[in-house]
Amino acid sequence: MGTMEERFAALGVVPVVVLNDVKDALPLAQALVEGGLPCAEVTFRTDAAEESIRLMSEKYPDMLVGAGTVLTTDQVDRAVNAGAKFIVSPGFDPEIVDYCLDKNIPVFPGCITPSEVAQAVKRGLKVVKFFPAEQFGGVSTIKALAAPYTMVKFMPTGGVGTKNLKDYLECDKILCCGGSWMVKGDLVKAGEFDKIRELTKEAVELSRSIRG
Repeated sequence: MGTMEERFAALGVVPVVVLNDVKDALPLAQALVEGGLPCAEVTFRTDAAEESIRLMSEKYPDMLVGAGTVLTTDQVDRAVNAGAKFIVSPGFDPEIVDYCLDKNIPVFPGCITPSEVAQAVKRGLKVVKFFPAEQFGGVSTIKALAAPYTMVKFMPTGGVGTKNLKDYLECDKILCCGGSWMVKGDLVKAGEFDKIRELTKEAVELSRSIRG
């Protein structure tokens, strides 16, 4: 987990990807890699997600490809078998978290309350997702949660973009941010992968300007 945490921290931003068509998986992966973000959280809410993860992982083995919006242990198995290196769930589901921990699968469950963070700490987790970030108070809530749980870092997702990325990344309790502004669905659907690559580069430059 340490190495993965370091990679997340170094990236600053994790692209949250929704793929409705498998044919878009490799062009998107290429755009992200060339843009300087060799990472993707592929949401498991579409029929194309599993095969997309497989294709991306096979073509770009060094890319940090994970599965997001994982709601069942069956989805955990399918995602990992397809090549997912980490699992993200929108909320704290004890069954999914324990299942992943038993199998040594890196898992980042969503936690927005002290009780949920406490459950994560109890299981030895050091990093949790914070979703939906903006709707639940953003940086100020994260700082409040981190006060008693000093050993935990957060990955906020939901409403994070270029306008508020600085606010998030300047907080030392935030490992990295999940965002979809560089991989918006309409850009993917239109095949505008050059645009995605440019937006990715801009996200990398912005992250580096904030964290150095």
